[in-house]
Amino acid sequence: MLSFIRSDLNNLKAYTPHTGVGSDIPLDRLDTNECPYDLPDNLKQKLAEVYQDLIETNRYPDGSHLRLKEGIAQYVNEATPSANISATNISVGNGSDELIRSLLIASCLGGDGSILTATPTFSMYSILAKTLGISVLNVERKESNFEIDIAAAQDTINQIKNPSLRVVFVVNPNSPTANALTSKELSWLRSLPDDILVVIDEAYFEFHQISVVEELERHPNWVILRTFSKAFRLASLRVGYAIAHPKVIINLEKVRLPYNLSSFSQAAAQLVLNYSQDLLSFIPEILRERGKLFTTFAEIPVLKVWESAANFLYIRLTDEGLKLMGESSQDKSLNSLMQQLKNQGTLIRHTGGGLRITVGTPEENQRTVERIKSIF
Repeated sequence: MLSFIRSDLNNLKAYTPHTGVGSDIPLDRLDTNECPYDLPDNLKQKLAEVYQDLIETNRYPDGSHLRLKEGIAQYVNEATPSANISATNISVGNGSDELIRSLLIASCLGGDGSILTATPTFSMYSILAKTLGISVLNVERKESNFEIDIAAAQDTINQIKNPSLRVVFVVNPNSPTANALTSKELSWLRSLPDDILVVIDEAYFEFHQISVVEELERHPNWVILRTFSKAFRLASLRVGYAIAHPKVIINLEKVRLPYNLSSFSQAAAQLVLNYSQDLLSFIPEILRERGKLFTTFAEIPVLKVWESAANFLYIRLTDEGLKLMGESSQDKSLNSLMQQLKNQGTLIRHTGGGLRITVGTPEENQRTVERIKSIF
């Protein structure tokens, strides 16, 4: 009907976040891997004072993000003392999604390249690529531990001719399966030629505490992505950042929209960096709760659960669980389980052929366990 719209968009669906809007009961929101705790009141007050005293709403925000970039560089170096990062290694985006899109525009747009992902993984790599008309190549992960099938990935790279492979996306730890990159996977990434951009998404770094940022000097074709949406509690303000070689950063700056990050979002990110030690003090609790949830789920015969290096767990149903659910497939059974949990007040995410459950507060986690047990 709309002849001016690209025909390939007819086959795409808009990304629809799963929300509990309209629910008649209070919900434990364990479906989006957010921090379960809001900013403390004293920091909200400080942020309100910044808004009142320093932000001029009639003026555009700082389009260079220089102060924020300097703060991020300092934080990265403190978290990984062997890193050698400066503001010239940083690009800031309206969430990591914008940075992913900028990387795709800078590398593949115009039919010049394709991307490679290992599924299941973060869906936005493929979604954003397809909205730009970029082809996506998918390889599988091993069912036992969700490690990338490196042989299949390398065969795909060797066989592809036109358009050439431009970008490989990986998450460390992976979402939704929560497994960290293995030494074998890292060796493979190091072996990739310099004409392939390697994007390593460290959205859950603060929970994993292992990074490859110190290797950037040896790999100018690597980009690390991080976010303020998870451990730093700023999901509503959409701040992400890329760490890379200055020449990569220069090109990301060329393709990003001007004034892409509001003054308020920049101020919030700078504030939480100043109070990072206090804000991140909740992480040991999350890791303890993760361990308790894993142990509990592993003892439920109808569930198969995998070890996690992030702030969420990934489960599927065993054959016994499928029989009890009375559905014809794993997906239908998981959809049914997800809906039954929602009806009781717990939101989780069905993605990648399994259920991803965010580690919440101790009270939320206890309710999740009780509700799953009640269903079975």
